[in-house]
Amino acid sequence: MRKRFAFVIATAGLLAGSVTAGAHANTRGPAPAPVSTKEGTVTAAQLLAKVQSCSQISSGKYRTDEETSATVPVCGANGAVFWKADMDVDCDGQVTSRCNEDTDPWFQDDTAFHQSDGKPLIADKLPYVVVPSPSSTWDYRQAGIKGGGVVAVIYNNKVEYAVVGDTGPTAIIGEASYATANALGIDPDPETGGAESGVTYILFKNSSVSPIENHDKAVSVGDGLAKQFVQNN
Repeated sequence: MRKRFAFVIATAGLLAGSVTAGAHANTRGPAPAPVSTKEGTVTAAQLLAKVQSCSQISSGKYRTDEETSATVPVCGANGAVFWKADMDVDCDGQVTSRCNEDTDPWFQDDTAFHQSDGKPLIADKLPYVVVPSPSSTWDYRQAGIKGGGVVAVIYNNKVEYAVVGDTGPTAIIGEASYATANALGIDPDPETGGAESGVTYILFKNSSVSPIENHDKAVSVGDGLAKQFVQNN
């Protein structure tokens, strides 16, 4: 839930005060081994071949960061929406040694969508993607996208399946969890990592994974949807 603004940082600091001292390590834990180098049977090239052109469905375009201009549209396709952007690293959710207010200046201990036990998601464990909060530019809900929906994230000829797990600012796009970045070989450090460009996000309409934290199910469902996407576009 990226809110990189001074007043939110201050609020986050107050909220962090409610966390008992010593609840997590004050130093970053080492990055885990990448989850995968390839998931499913559909290749990055097959997916990218179907998103070469954009039929814009958003009423405007998004910025990739606060300081950039708005250049990224949300595009429509048969059975999916997609965009091409950067990747900022979201570490929000449950406090871990890698994701906490010490490792991430913008850390928030919640996500828009929760696990089956009601707890926030775990950013350094679960591959998830952040969608812009609904606005006059675009409302993900009206496009058939929902929490737990399946996303194919493509970078450097790798495909990683993730779920829609959090929402971000209304004017910024291009963000995914620590686990997503790590699996794709992107530096997952929430403060200094990420990718400046070259990331494609394909969100499959009316899809869902239950429970949301079951990544294996996201992969199996995502692979089937990716096959349909390639056939129908």
